[in-house]
Amino acid sequence: MLLKAHHHFLIYPFFKFYAGWIIKRHFGQVQVVENFVDKGSSVVLLANHFSWWDGFFAMYLNVKVLKRKFHFMMLEEQLKKFSFFNQTGGFSVRKNSRSLLESIHYTVEILSEKQNMVLLFPQGKIETSYKNEFQFEAGIGRILSNVKTPVQILFMVNLIDYYSSRKPGIYMHVSEYTGDKLDAQSLNQAYNLFFNECVQTNALKHQDQ
Repeated sequence: MLLKAHHHFLIYPFFKFYAGWIIKRHFGQVQVVENFVDKGSSVVLLANHFSWWDGFFAMYLNVKVLKRKFHFMMLEEQLKKFSFFNQTGGFSVRKNSRSLLESIHYTVEILSEKQNMVLLFPQGKIETSYKNEFQFEAGIGRILSNVKTPVQILFMVNLIDYYSSRKPGIYMHVSEYTGDKLDAQSLNQAYNLFFNECVQTNALKHQDQ
């Protein structure tokens, strides 16, 4: 059964505050590199998934830049285990089941309201941060092809580096997908290109550190 997202009047504001606090505590530098203009519509945020931190990075971006009502898709077994996240915008998905369609339709429903955003990890699982080519699952294409209202598709690439600092820095690169095709393969190819551009940009920018 689909677990729908909730935004508890105490837990949700606390999560927004906590995301910023814990990132600033554990990271010596936080940089957001934006390459898009906010169109005022609902937002799909597609991000790389390599750590426990990833949801916090997206929430930080939302609080600082996007300012939408935060939603994110999470595996059902994980959402049941960490029910706190269900009160902060998390909703469930169960792979290889009939309820997958229900999760897709629910995501489309969320995106029909312009004040909303949905964070998705199209890899579908946590993978090493050293990977530079990702394989998207088909669900993202099915979601976007069914959205009938304007939606802005943003790519987010999160990179962590220490350079000469004791604490790591987190570098959040965000850009809009402007392609015409909304199938998973087209999105996948565009994201892989953007990811590698971000890696190169980050390396060049900090090569003397």
